[in-house]
Amino acid sequence: MVRARPARIGLAMIACCAVAAPVAHAGPVVVAPQPTPKSAEAIGYGGAVSSVDPDATRAGVEVLRRGGTAADAAVAVAAALGVTEPYSAGIGGGGYFVHYDAETGEVSTLDGRETAPASAHPEMFLEGGEPIPSAEAITSGLGVGVPGTPATWQRALEEWGDQDLREVLRPAERLAREGFVVDDTFREQTAANQERFSAFPATRDLFLPGGAPPATGSTFRNPDLAETYRTLGEKGLDPLYRGEIGADVVDAVRTPPVDPAAGRAVRPGGMTAEDLRDYRVERREPTRTEYRGHDVYGMAPSSSGGTTVGEALNVLERSDLARLGQEQYLHRFLEASKIGFADRDRWVGDPATTDVPVDELTGQEFADSRACLIDPGSVLPTPVAAADPRHPKPCAPAAPAPGRVPQEGPNTTHLTVADASGDVVSYTLTIEQTGGSGITVPGRGFLLNNELTDFSFRPTTPGEPDPNLPGPGKRPRSSISPVIVLRDGAPVLAAGSPGGATIITTVLQVLTGRLDRGLPLVDAIAEPRASQRNAPSTEAEPGFLARPEAGRLRALGHEFTESAEIGAATGVERLPDGRWLAAAERERRGGGAAEVVFPVP
Repeated sequence: MVRARPARIGLAMIACCAVAAPVAHAGPVVVAPQPTPKSAEAIGYGGAVSSVDPDATRAGVEVLRRGGTAADAAVAVAAALGVTEPYSAGIGGGGYFVHYDAETGEVSTLDGRETAPASAHPEMFLEGGEPIPSAEAITSGLGVGVPGTPATWQRALEEWGDQDLREVLRPAERLAREGFVVDDTFREQTAANQERFSAFPATRDLFLPGGAPPATGSTFRNPDLAETYRTLGEKGLDPLYRGEIGADVVDAVRTPPVDPAAGRAVRPGGMTAEDLRDYRVERREPTRTEYRGHDVYGMAPSSSGGTTVGEALNVLERSDLARLGQEQYLHRFLEASKIGFADRDRWVGDPATTDVPVDELTGQEFADSRACLIDPGSVLPTPVAAADPRHPKPCAPAAPAPGRVPQEGPNTTHLTVADASGDVVSYTLTIEQTGGSGITVPGRGFLLNNELTDFSFRPTTPGEPDPNLPGPGKRPRSSISPVIVLRDGAPVLAAGSPGGATIITTVLQVLTGRLDRGLPLVDAIAEPRASQRNAPSTEAEPGFLARPEAGRLRALGHEFTESAEIGAATGVERLPDGRWLAAAERERRGGGAAEVVFPVP
């Protein structure tokens, strides 16, 4: 049952009068879509939406103007991103949903992570005792997890929505049917996947019209996805989790629809109709970290985002980052990230199968025992060994530990929403790799994920337990890190980012940039990024490496590897006068899209 909140009716009536409703065409004339304007920052009242895509952001604002809640609008944005960002997210994937309820002051989270089929086992990605090639795991049925995104949408609407699934899917259904204008990012991502997309007729026909990526400025339509959304809106989730859409998903996983002429061997997966029927979204207690007088809420395992961001913040708590010079701020940020990842890789996995010490990992006592390892004049040798959060030993030696750096796909998408009543959503959803598995479900218009490749193919540290090995029904560890920050029980900001394992460091950098360094949120999002994940070298964007601090960090012992782009964050902030500020990227992924319901400078 969708929750009723009569207090919102006033806003709906105001929005109705203030904003003209879209007018349906009476005849069969189809008007070519025009590029939707976008801005990296917007300020005003009535609610706020920020995502990487202007059409998706507009879908959320449309729902808010109809009097919808933040949860309603977040689902509408996510569904629209399944149209315009199909290589990052969609109903073939999963994600994590963090919600603040202004009426109760409660922060809640939904774990909509994909699950392994019942046939999964710890050696499923090994052959002759060695890991299969990563490319063969990614583009396969073997790497596909049971999708959790549609179930997450339904659960969010039941818990915090005023509108039903049919209503909130309408903007995305319309967008899929009428089309959107292809931008450079969409074309470039298609081109980067052209070879493997070509191997699957359904993927090739949809994303490579005429055998080539769609041209920038052209109109891209997905009528199959529009019909899938219409079906889910009218019939609910049964067609996917118990019916005909689900049967098509299972067929695509177990017998990947590959063109024999492509010459590509595609490994099948073991998903069954029972796996789909057994899927459940888990409502979990959020992680909570006190930082500089704020309460930072994040996502608990199966994500490692909340624990790792929380631990790193606690490590940094004893440093006055506001007063430090830029070099020392960045040095400590990188070292805290390194320590957090060491402990993440050892302790975090699916809580259904692993006893994850969440409270200890996010506790100040453990962080203090790790923070004293940071030397202002040198770097910790990598990889740093993990410590036991249940039995913290102050300044225990941080000798390098033999191990492997876990891999995660770089693509995902994040959205943040606030409504007129003060509810806030921070939601990250994904299909893992750019383009997921590459397998489009024939006739359904969406790509399947390759999330099971987030499992460790074999133990990360030889001889040590690994909580992230595959298993039946298990959720692979994620780095997704949606956060909501409160002060005295009221929302301050919400943020998140895509980027695989770099998500954790991006969110940490945005939070410290805003809360410690005093940067406006849009500037904290735009800052050149670096990501240290307990590896010998730190990934860094060209803009970071061009700064004079990069040379001084090298003198301390930091090594860097250039990465063209790290993440694509979005955020919302509640200003002291009650206005909402929405912030997005200025340049990454071609720039994001921030919008408010009633703009006021």
